[in-house]
Amino acid sequence: MATGKSQVFTVGVDFGGTNLRVAAYTPDCGILHSILLPTRLQAGPDAVVDDMCLAVQQLLDHFSPAHSLAGIGVGSPGPLELPAGRLHHPPNLPGWDGYHLLAEMEKRLRRPVAIEGDANVAVLAEYALGLGKELGIDSLCMLTLGTGVGNGIILDGKLWHGATGMGGEAGHMTIDPDGPICGCGSNGCLEVCASATAVANAAEHMIAEGNAHGLARLKNGLVPLTALDVANAARRGDPDAQYIYSETGRALGVGLAGLVNILNLPLYVVGGGVAESWDLLKPALFEELERRSYVYALTAPGRPAASGMPGGGTRVMPAKLGPDAGLLGACILPLYQAKAASTNSILLPLGRE
Repeated sequence: MATGKSQVFTVGVDFGGTNLRVAAYTPDCGILHSILLPTRLQAGPDAVVDDMCLAVQQLLDHFSPAHSLAGIGVGSPGPLELPAGRLHHPPNLPGWDGYHLLAEMEKRLRRPVAIEGDANVAVLAEYALGLGKELGIDSLCMLTLGTGVGNGIILDGKLWHGATGMGGEAGHMTIDPDGPICGCGSNGCLEVCASATAVANAAEHMIAEGNAHGLARLKNGLVPLTALDVANAARRGDPDAQYIYSETGRALGVGLAGLVNILNLPLYVVGGGVAESWDLLKPALFEELERRSYVYALTAPGRPAASGMPGGGTRVMPAKLGPDAGLLGACILPLYQAKAASTNSILLPLGRE
């Protein structure tokens, strides 16, 4: 560490299908400054990476004089091959198949870069700084409901990667075999049933059928509706918007029931933009969870088999860190990779050693 520099900082990149968020971070102060940019997918991968690296370099130039850089972290959509950092047929990134994201970023920045799937960095943040820390839990599963549906899993303090870094693709579990086609090529994936894109598409479909007059008025001509528009309409009492969120919660409950039955973890976190409408999702979600997961029915807080479980039972909760989970996770990723490399042990959150 250079003399005269009081503390380390990192730069994190939250690479989303709609926006790029880049931030400088210190463990003591949290996010120091962030930059928000649109993700210029139509301009191609190189243009997007150029935007990313330019924002990273701006933060490096600004904060390096007073801080020592501890690393650069990136959360990327998947499927992401690790440790190569290469994308494979990402459903929400057309034209990125086979793209060496890690190598391209390191070439431009001329520095090492730590990379993980976007849901992995989000679950890392919830584990280290959010609900995992609050409840004292070392194993959890997270679903992120954004442009797509991401999934991150931490088992006994370690990120679960699978054999090639592609473990945790619950967004592509089948919810409805006869449902809409997904970008991955399958039908009825959780991603096409419970993402922000799915909510908006459901509204557009109902409008096109001529049965959703309130949503049609809200659309106001050719302006596309967003998941937030539909949520606001649901809270104002629009029955079609309420139906869409009920069906979204139902699909989410089906997916979570499968995860609970398979994993039997103490905590399942739902994050991303759609999770901001937890009040609208919750009734149908828990109805399906109770009906379809006998493990949840036995181990939910207060149930017979919940005694002695970490956190007091199987909990399904909205993310504590909200939409910042992915960005915070990217920021702390270099610190965790450095700790894992030096100790060859579990990734203990700061302050929990």
